[in-house]
Amino acid sequence: MSYQVLARKWRPSNFSQVAGQSHVLQSLVNALDNERLHHAYLFTGTRGVGKTTLARILAKCLNCEGGITSKPCESCNACTEINEGRFVDLIEVDAASRTKVDDTRELLDNVQYAPARGRFKVYLIDEVHMLSNHSFNALLKTLEEPPPHVKFLFATTDPQKLPVTILSRCLQFNLKNLSPELIEQYLVKVLDEEGINYDPEALWQIAAAARGSMRDALTLADQAISYCEGQINASAVVEMLGVPQHQQVIALLNAMADRDTQKVLTVIRDMAEQSPDYSNTLDSLLSAMHRLALAQVAPQAVDNSFGDRQDLLDLAARFSAEDIQLYYQIGSKGREELRLATDLRVAFEMLLLRMLVFSPRYTDMGESGETKNAQPATQETEAARADAAAESAEESQKKKSLKSDSCVQDAQSAARVAPAAATSPDKKLHPDPSPAVTPPTPQEPSVTEQELQTASNTESAAEIIGDAEEITNAQPVKTLADMNHQEWLKVYFQLKASGIVANVLANTEWVGVSGTEISFSLDEAQSAVYNEDLNQRLEQVLSDYFAQPVAVTVTVTSTDAETPAALSQRLREEKHARMVNEFETDENVQRLVQRFSATVATDTIAPLKE
Repeated sequence: MSYQVLARKWRPSNFSQVAGQSHVLQSLVNALDNERLHHAYLFTGTRGVGKTTLARILAKCLNCEGGITSKPCESCNACTEINEGRFVDLIEVDAASRTKVDDTRELLDNVQYAPARGRFKVYLIDEVHMLSNHSFNALLKTLEEPPPHVKFLFATTDPQKLPVTILSRCLQFNLKNLSPELIEQYLVKVLDEEGINYDPEALWQIAAAARGSMRDALTLADQAISYCEGQINASAVVEMLGVPQHQQVIALLNAMADRDTQKVLTVIRDMAEQSPDYSNTLDSLLSAMHRLALAQVAPQAVDNSFGDRQDLLDLAARFSAEDIQLYYQIGSKGREELRLATDLRVAFEMLLLRMLVFSPRYTDMGESGETKNAQPATQETEAARADAAAESAEESQKKKSLKSDSCVQDAQSAARVAPAAATSPDKKLHPDPSPAVTPPTPQEPSVTEQELQTASNTESAAEIIGDAEEITNAQPVKTLADMNHQEWLKVYFQLKASGIVANVLANTEWVGVSGTEISFSLDEAQSAVYNEDLNQRLEQVLSDYFAQPVAVTVTVTSTDAETPAALSQRLREEKHARMVNEFETDENVQRLVQRFSATVATDTIAPLKE
């Protein structure tokens, strides 16, 4: 007797033998048991998930001589003939080879005749999406109102190509890809029944390579049995499939978790001895990183796809979330680079080295085993950092005492430079229909809400809010009893507040004071930056200013009066408007505008920084 391949030998003959697809099985079983039968069924899904198998089992359930049932007897003539593929009333058609409308018409000519042997005449059309539009049109009317003795069973891997008119006349069942864990369990059952010795690791490799298809898994198992001479071992399967041994991927991740480049290169060298497919290796590594990211944020979502769930949970604790995201992004971008590489091993090594050295936490292990930072922090560098921090603080202090040049000086400076550039023998001006005249001075960036929230802790409230010298030069009161909102506008710029505290206070309106309790209203537009946890810091800043303990109450509402932030913004806009006016009225600027038909880019006009 000739050998029968595993995919055919172990094809399910009833619903109880089908692996997975419980959502489809439940619907079919209930329909058969209650005899609520439709005239057309459409099974969709990728290759090897059981579309044609389910259709044949359904045909058997419909024609079993024991009656319509979800558990065919398997012994009657109808069941036996269907199992052997010779039942006359089960007409199987490969639509890929019979796409013409004449083929469909010939098929439908016999629909009107009663079945020869069975209860129903069943038309099983595989890859139905391959039919031509004319064929679908010919099928449409019969499909909508078939004779009571006819059932249509369609199978397709691409339901999007079916006309909506066909889809609307069928019960549609979408079959899912099978998980590696489910495939591995089925392979264990098959191989135990067949008496084949196997390594569990090899079965996981086959299950992953099948990519959701049980038929592909059984075919690969057949190939592995031949390759390994009657058994299945892990190392041989790795060689056969050209995919990395899973334990090597785990070893690679362990070396990366240690940030040890020497270990990483050693693992790659060991993998190279088996001539792996580096693209598959990278895909396996990225898949593992995805599962590591899940393990960090949602451990319960990590499946046991390779029987390695605990290993991944342990590994996840050794990586930072930032590193996992960085490695995954670099690996995803590097897939195309790997495809175009002339030396795949070198490209793969470079990709992993890039992952490591771009990590902020990168370290390397020397021959002595001591960990070395990629950028070692010596005493000299620490001293340099301290000096740099001191210089930064000194510069910040200097900036507080500096005042911007007047807008007149800006305009005159720009006017002096522009004519010189126009008459320079080395630089010729090319007139533009509307060139923009901009001051050749560094632009002072405007203050945004984001900058207010992320301002340095060393900056004062006045520095964060901007240039408000008209206010900061005023002398505010120092006692709570004399406070009102106008005084609050002065007091704010004297506070030693920074960061988000300064931002909150800058957008408040002084409501009143009761004893030592101060009430503020916070602008609704700024409510996102405030929470009650800030009250203690607000109270500390105000207590320092008034030299007595105070309590603070903040109510988020609309503010009627001008807040310190709104006041400062208005002053800046007024000052800028004066600068623009003086710049545009300068006779040198007007001469440039007239000569070159230019326009002034007013939004770029800013004071010089001293």
